[in-house]
Amino acid sequence: MSNVLATIIDEKHLEVRALAKAHSFAVLDQAAKAASTVRGFAAALKRDSMAGYGLIAELKKASPSKGLIRADFDPAALAAAYAAGGATCLSVLTDRKWFQGAPEYLVAARNAVSLPILRKDFMIDPLQIVESRAMGADCILLIMAALDDALAAELEACAMEYGMDVLIECHDADELARAAKLRSPLMGINNRNLKTMEISLDVGVAMLPHLPDDRIAIAESGLFTTADLAQMAAVGARCFLIGESLMRANDVAAATRAILVNPAPRF
Repeated sequence: MSNVLATIIDEKHLEVRALAKAHSFAVLDQAAKAASTVRGFAAALKRDSMAGYGLIAELKKASPSKGLIRADFDPAALAAAYAAGGATCLSVLTDRKWFQGAPEYLVAARNAVSLPILRKDFMIDPLQIVESRAMGADCILLIMAALDDALAAELEACAMEYGMDVLIECHDADELARAAKLRSPLMGINNRNLKTMEISLDVGVAMLPHLPDDRIAIAESGLFTTADLAQMAAVGARCFLIGESLMRANDVAAATRAILVNPAPRF
């Protein structure tokens, strides 16, 4: 790891230590087991991708590369707008420093809608997984660029133990080969290089055709138009994770409907 991703992961280690001091595993485990019933994230994407395409609509206030994306950020209202626009699932950023997110945003979004929700953060420790379920997350993200194989498998197993789904994210062929050894059916190809924050749809074009047939292929980052979706669909994407372009819209529900009105042709 290097550059932006390495810096973020270093800070996550500090966050995990602070989390462990504030809450014991037993306390978080009890809260996780008492949390509201898990909503099927993978099942929802599979359902919508069989009929057309699945959309993971992201609540993202800011990012390291773009700075502030949406000043008027009401997570409950935005979640409701995404639901009204036809989103399949939601993704909520909970990283405070780099994305101006918060766990409270996930809680507010989940209370506002019935859609399954991904906790979008940088997972490096089982304690974060248990915390995710305690706050109501239905799915967690594993970024292969930030994890070795043993830790990725451990975190995946922990999430599944609590009934959550797991989105495994890759950016290159080596990460894809490693991810294929895991059990989750959800595999995302991130067009963004998290080390440099640069985006190229060529990443998806090159990698999506090589996903195992039994995985649900999700294209992530740099998707702004139906033409972008069509380009990803042409090489195998069946679901899309879209944040910035929808977050910048004045009418989020209308923008969500618009990008879903003419689904990209299936190939």
